[in-house]
Amino acid sequence: MGEEVTMAETEAAMNEQAGTDQAEIEQTGTDQAGDTTRMNMIQAINSAMDVMMARDAGVVVMGEDVGYFGGVFRATAGLQKKYGKTRVFDTPITECGIIGVAVGMGAYGLRPVPEIQFADYIYPALDQLVSEAARLRYRSSGEFTAPITVRSPFGGGIFGGQTHSQSPEGLFTHMSGIKTVIPSTPYDAKGLLIAAIEDNDPTIFFEPKRIYNGPFNGHWDRPAENWSKHPAGAVPEGYYKIPLGKANLVREGEAVTMLAYGTMVHVCAQVVADTGVDAEIIDLRTLVPLDIETIEASVKKTGRCLIVHEATRTAGFGAELSALVQERCFYHLEAPVERVTGFDTPYPHSLEWAYFPGPVRIGQALKKILKD
Repeated sequence: MGEEVTMAETEAAMNEQAGTDQAEIEQTGTDQAGDTTRMNMIQAINSAMDVMMARDAGVVVMGEDVGYFGGVFRATAGLQKKYGKTRVFDTPITECGIIGVAVGMGAYGLRPVPEIQFADYIYPALDQLVSEAARLRYRSSGEFTAPITVRSPFGGGIFGGQTHSQSPEGLFTHMSGIKTVIPSTPYDAKGLLIAAIEDNDPTIFFEPKRIYNGPFNGHWDRPAENWSKHPAGAVPEGYYKIPLGKANLVREGEAVTMLAYGTMVHVCAQVVADTGVDAEIIDLRTLVPLDIETIEASVKKTGRCLIVHEATRTAGFGAELSALVQERCFYHLEAPVERVTGFDTPYPHSLEWAYFPGPVRIGQALKKILKD
C-alpha cells in the first residue's frame, strides 16, 4: 500500500503549504495582511467582507437576514452596524430578485456580494445568473460587467435532508461566463473571497457548511474538531488574496492523485492517514477557472487518479475532471480514473452517512485503483 502515512505527517504537509501560500502573497507585494488570528470559516468570510467594504465603498452586502440578524450562520454579523443599512441590507425572500438587483448594481459600478441562504434555493436565480450576469460582458462588448460574488452555503453532513444539503456546483461550471469557487479552510476562504469580490466577472462562492466550524474527517461517530489547532485556521487580519484558478497541493505523493474540493479535502486526508497510501492530494479551490496544469503534472507522475465530490455522480464535476485527465494523461495512466461521489438520488435524511462519500467508500476506491 505504499509508504506509511500518519495524520501528523499530513497536517505537517498542510502546515508547510500554508506557509508557502503566505510566502507567495508576500512575494507578489499584495500582502497588507498584518497579524494573524485564529478563525473558523464563518469568521474568515466575515473578515473578508469587512476588509473589502473598508477598502471599497462600492462593495455592498445583501440577502435574506444578512443585515439586522447577521445571517443564518452569522457570516455577516456586525457588518450592518459598522457600515450602515445602505451597504448591508435585508431583502425579501426572492432569489431571482436578489440576483437581478445585484446585476443592476454591478452594471452601475458597484460590487455586490449577495447571499443565497442555502444553495438548494439558488435555482430560482438561475435565469438572472445565466441570462444576465454571465452574458452581460459579452452582449455589451465589454461596456458593462457584472462584478458580483454570490455567496451560498452548500453540501451535506449537517442532517439538512433533501432541501438543505445539495451540491449544485456542476450546474455553474457548465455555464460559460461564471466562475465557481469552493474553499476548504478559513485561510483559503478569506483569500479566495477577496479575490472573487475584486474580480470583474460574476463568481459563485460556495461555502461547505459542514466545515464552517472545523475540519471534518468523515468519521461522523468521532468527536467534532474545530479550526483552533489546524494550520489553516490561522488567518491574517488584514487584506490578502489567493489567485483564482490556482489549486493547492495539500500533500505530495507517488501512488495516486486524489482530486477534491471543500469538505472532501479533509476526508481524503484522513483516509490517506488511515490506510497508509502514499497519495498526492490536490485541493482544486476553484473549479472554473481550473488549474489543469497542476492536475496534469500530478497524474503524469502518479499514473492514477481518484476524484471525490459530494454532488450526485451523473454529470457531476467529477465527470469533467475524468474526461480532462483522460484526454491529457491517457498514455500515463496505469488504471482507469475512479470517482467517489454522492448517489443519483435526493439527499436522504435518514441515510446521511451512506450518501456522504466517507472513509469506507473512498478507502475501497483506493484499494481498487491501486490493484488495477
